[in-house]
Amino acid sequence: MEKPIVGIVMGSQSDAEVMNGAAEILQELGISHEVLVSSAHRNPVRTREWARTASDRGLRIIIAGAGGAAHLAGAIASETMLPVVGVPLASTPLAGFDALLSTVQMPSGVPVATVGVGRSGAKNAALLAARILALADPDIALRLNAYRERLGSR
Repeated sequence: MEKPIVGIVMGSQSDAEVMNGAAEILQELGISHEVLVSSAHRNPVRTREWARTASDRGLRIIIAGAGGAAHLAGAIASETMLPVVGVPLASTPLAGFDALLSTVQMPSGVPVATVGVGRSGAKNAALLAARILALADPDIALRLNAYRERLGSR
């Protein structure tokens, strides 16, 4: 099995149904990835260590999904130089609006790219990760172009 180059992290196991959208896209594009459930609030030490060692493990980009206060993407971005894509999740009565604002409002110096709320956001996070990786990997670029062509024929 190929060494993972994308990390998918989510704050709760209940987020897996939505975040599986990112994993499915990466799998379809042949991009190896790893998945972790670890909350910035409930598991701060494990989350911090995972983020700090991500580059050493070969990861090149991280997708972080969280709902509510949605600190996960920012917590990850504060611990690594890798690009982080935040996926706000609709896990509260505010239907993800709180998570969207939390994810998009990072302080200067802690950049987090933010996509839409929910499953389509998770899929777009994977596609954004693939586009970033494709800049330096012609094989990923070819698979991404083929994927886009298939979308046009649906």
